[in-house]
Amino acid sequence: MKNWTIEHQDGVCLLTLDKLDSSQNVLSSTIIEELSVAVDEIEAEKPRALIIASGKNNGFIAGADVSEFAKVESAEQAAQFVGGAHKVLDRIEAFSFPTVAMINGHCLGGGLELALACDYRVACNDPSIRLGLPEVMLGIHPGFGGTVRLLEQCGVPGAMDLMLSGRTVIPKVATKMGFIDQAVPMRQLRRTVDFMLSKRPPVRRAKGWQKWLNSGLTRGLMASVLQKKVAKRASKENYPAPYAVIQLWKEYGGDRNLMLREEQRSVCKLVTTPTSRNLVKVFFLQEHMKGLGKTDPSEGKFKRLHVVGAGVMGGDIASWGALKGLDVTIQDNNPEALARASNRAYELFKKKLRDPRLVQRAMDRFQPDTDGSGAKRADVIIEAIFENADAKSGLFQELEKIARPDAILASNTSSIPIETLSEALQTPSRMVGLHFFNPVAKMQLVEIVNGKKTDKEVSKRATQFANQIGRLPLPVKSSPGFLVNRILMPYLMEAVEMHKEGVPDAVIDKVATNFGMPMGPITLADTVGLDICKNVASNLNASFGGEMPETLLSKVEAGHLGKKSGQGFYIWEKGKPQKVKPSSDYQVAPDLEDRMVFRFLNETVACLSEGIVDSHTLADGGLIFGTGFAPFRGGPVNYILDEGVEKMHGKLETLHQKYGDRFKPAPGWESLGS
Repeated sequence: MKNWTIEHQDGVCLLTLDKLDSSQNVLSSTIIEELSVAVDEIEAEKPRALIIASGKNNGFIAGADVSEFAKVESAEQAAQFVGGAHKVLDRIEAFSFPTVAMINGHCLGGGLELALACDYRVACNDPSIRLGLPEVMLGIHPGFGGTVRLLEQCGVPGAMDLMLSGRTVIPKVATKMGFIDQAVPMRQLRRTVDFMLSKRPPVRRAKGWQKWLNSGLTRGLMASVLQKKVAKRASKENYPAPYAVIQLWKEYGGDRNLMLREEQRSVCKLVTTPTSRNLVKVFFLQEHMKGLGKTDPSEGKFKRLHVVGAGVMGGDIASWGALKGLDVTIQDNNPEALARASNRAYELFKKKLRDPRLVQRAMDRFQPDTDGSGAKRADVIIEAIFENADAKSGLFQELEKIARPDAILASNTSSIPIETLSEALQTPSRMVGLHFFNPVAKMQLVEIVNGKKTDKEVSKRATQFANQIGRLPLPVKSSPGFLVNRILMPYLMEAVEMHKEGVPDAVIDKVATNFGMPMGPITLADTVGLDICKNVASNLNASFGGEMPETLLSKVEAGHLGKKSGQGFYIWEKGKPQKVKPSSDYQVAPDLEDRMVFRFLNETVACLSEGIVDSHTLADGGLIFGTGFAPFRGGPVNYILDEGVEKMHGKLETLHQKYGDRFKPAPGWESLGS
């Protein structure tokens, strides 16, 4: 065995996984085969107990080896791997002596399924550690027995919530849910494991009303409720995996062995679907973007962040930095704005950290700064004031005078070219854009905007900063709108044009969400703010031509700015748009979807042609994580290639002839397939 080691200590067997030539443990076919060999040896030794541990300092097991998913060509091929994993985990579960998973870090997917096959699970209680079964994010569901064992450990509501959403939880929450027995400090991890082996408490199982929920009578009713809940977030056609989990439990939840068998069949079928193949591509897009910001261990980490502007964006950037361990100062001459930013920070910390002590430490790192003295000590300074080039330039002139020579000077501008702002500096090469998206705590993407004079080392360090605070960096060339807003705005403006034509707003949104967008464009415009849409569109029109829709201008002039004012295209009540359903005889025009989607696709091709991003891969990643472009389609460029460049170009030409030059094919279509 090259990846597993076996040690015997006073009759206790310690089985440790340390994947060769890898920074983290994942369950590949080779590792599963070696685990089977290890189980043979352990069975022969007959120890009094077994501990399964990790040899990596950064985690337990991060899941199955996703790179192997891309190589699977058939359900039969998948069945060999899945079946092998089932057999070895079943053997571990059947051991006559107690077994414990000693979880020192992230424990996800197949790693948690292995841990669930043990009698007990003890985890380090570090709040940065995540546990869960996020397989639906790859278009599949748990396939190593997890659908059965998680239900048995924590009951239907908790288990289904994790499996259907793909969300992960910290060890403290996992303990409350019932699938972790103890969460303790790292220094006490092995001692707690030994204590459990000596005491051998009863194995935890869901009890009482949880068993009733799993009965045949209630499974059908509960399954119907779960399907309706999932349908609000994802359609069965686009994302079949969560529906497959529900159906699996509904049909076979009363027969453990049958459900274990049918789980294998179901997951092997899902792994070969277009959705799964594209979501696997998205996984690797994400990993690629993370890799852009990786630092050498010899390079120091960023410690201090200074943010200027305590509005929603500035305050949320500052609070996210403090959440991620930075000492943060946030500057604003308005004490009330600083108070609001502090309150939002506190709510974020409570939600993410849960432990009052950790919340207080985060608040201690978040310091309001009315005079801006924190800028003198900061490693990174981010400007997040209102979108006005003169105001931003004047601010950077002042910041340059007091900032450390090695500090990053960054703007969170959403559309102003970096060259315009860097002209104000004595050293323009130190200016870079760090464009976050709202809401900062949810949107993973940060555009690293490089002006013509931005120093490559400054850009590299800005990319590393984004990675350090857990965001996905996307290097883009400075150009009006950069990548995301440049592409998003024509899509939104086409929706506004449809509104002007009399198409009901709810219909426009429904067509977009049916395509796979997370939110319809009318709702999105209202959510972003119609004033912001107007400002960004104005900047883009000044550079690329185009007319401002009169509908948008009139709403902004009337103060109908969308969600934040209570009225935009929709009337908003309690944070939700009040959508009016069209009459039952309303006929949806057959080209509505194409009109919105092809404005998006055509602008993507234009950005590639102009070198706004360096590759198709980065364009797809940026637009999935920055705009929510239907992940199951693998990104806009991947979607064009899957559908066929010639076919898609032909559709665009048809729209061009019917609706005019806003659909004129951009340069670059001819080179997409090459």
